[in-house]
Amino acid sequence: MADKKVKPKGRKKKRITPKQNLIKGIFKENPTFVLVLGMCPTLGVTTSLENALGMGLSVVFVLILTNGLIASIRNIVPSEIRIPVYIVVIALVVTLIEWMLNAYLPDLYDALGIYLPLIVVNCIILGRAEAYASDNTVFDSIFDGMGMGLGFTLGLSTLAFTRELLGTGSVELLNITIYEASVAASFLVSPPGAFLTLGLLIGIINTVRLDREKKKKAIMDEKIRVALAKKAAKKKALEAQQNQEPTINLKEVAF
Repeated sequence: MADKKVKPKGRKKKRITPKQNLIKGIFKENPTFVLVLGMCPTLGVTTSLENALGMGLSVVFVLILTNGLIASIRNIVPSEIRIPVYIVVIALVVTLIEWMLNAYLPDLYDALGIYLPLIVVNCIILGRAEAYASDNTVFDSIFDGMGMGLGFTLGLSTLAFTRELLGTGSVELLNITIYEASVAASFLVSPPGAFLTLGLLIGIINTVRLDREKKKKAIMDEKIRVALAKKAAKKKALEAQQNQEPTINLKEVAF
């Protein structure tokens, strides 16, 4: 009989709420701008906002289903074959997505092309299956998948909106036009433009994030300094009081 996955004993891991799971996936551990995962579809399909939303929502659907399925079978799958089993489950869900898009949204299916079946080996999908769904309940795993999927969709949409707007002068899905395509920076919708735009967005986001962390750290340092100062003042007052007590006792003896 195959040995089961042995978990090290120690302090019980604190369970995070569904809201925290969503915030973690969308902002704190955003797959695109923070973890920098799934770069193949990120750079390949973000030539338009419509394609980005199609890919992002497909990944949301896949993450929710695969996380829920893998969490439900985590106790019956031997650890030695868990990765192949995860890939089979993911491939099943992705195939269903392909059939649905091909039947109801053929234009989007053609636009996504090879990137749609490549969701099977997307490191975000397999990573969440191994890192989270295999160790948590179905309920928590579904919200983890939802948060990560929405974070990925947000990243794709932001990148696609920037590239399409600056590269063509308009966003077709939102019916927005700011200037003619003849004067647009058309290289932004090309592969080199994808790398450039992604790098700039990551740089801006990291600058804002690091600045916020720096301010937060400064506030915490100030609170710690004030607390230590109060503690030192209290200790000094206590020592002064203790030094006065022997003098008072000596006066009482003299009387």
